[in-house]
Amino acid sequence: MSDGDLSAILLTLQLAGATAIILVLLSTPLAWWLAHTGSRLRWVVEPVVALPLVLPPTVLGFYLLILLGPAGALGGAWVALTGDSLAFSFSGLLIASLVYSLPFAVQPLQTAFQAVGTKHMEAAATLGASPLDAFLTVASPIALRGYLTAFVLTFAHTVGEFGVVLMVGGNIPERTRVISIAIFEHVETLSYGEAHRLSLGLLVFSFLVLMAVTILHRRAPVRAG
Repeated sequence: MSDGDLSAILLTLQLAGATAIILVLLSTPLAWWLAHTGSRLRWVVEPVVALPLVLPPTVLGFYLLILLGPAGALGGAWVALTGDSLAFSFSGLLIASLVYSLPFAVQPLQTAFQAVGTKHMEAAATLGASPLDAFLTVASPIALRGYLTAFVLTFAHTVGEFGVVLMVGGNIPERTRVISIAIFEHVETLSYGEAHRLSLGLLVFSFLVLMAVTILHRRAPVRAG
């Protein structure tokens, strides 16, 4: 394996790990709200969260590139603050990853929180626990399967993404060149042997992820409220 491919693998793992950790943390309050709210805003927020599932990655990547570019709202503010561009940087790639992997974190957590219900929280409240304390010590442990599934799916989806990564990050070695981009580059240069090795690695990885999710659904603790 070449140094370039090894760098792409390490960068992919770094991007996927950071995306999964940040998204699980950010998605927790949103998923809890979606699981229990009676607000009509839910019928707007839920489709927005799920939009990356149906939107073509190139379309999502194009609008993210506009947003993160030097003339964009977020990209312009970033340039004024740091002097660097968000587009075609690891930071920009991470922001894009948070957007396109959002439903893979929110939906498993929302399902888990709906299964938890409100009875356990109400029981904890009667014993004097604050809402935050009850959530951290009662609801979150019960929803452990949702957390694990959200982390695994978010990590795996980020590893395999291509369209958004290409639009926002491009193909800069050791900065934005991830595994999917490396495979595309090998195919373009007719280096099918290298492309096959990386593709086979992703195939095995995807199979193991699906196996892990199946095991989680069978063994992790979940109790209906």
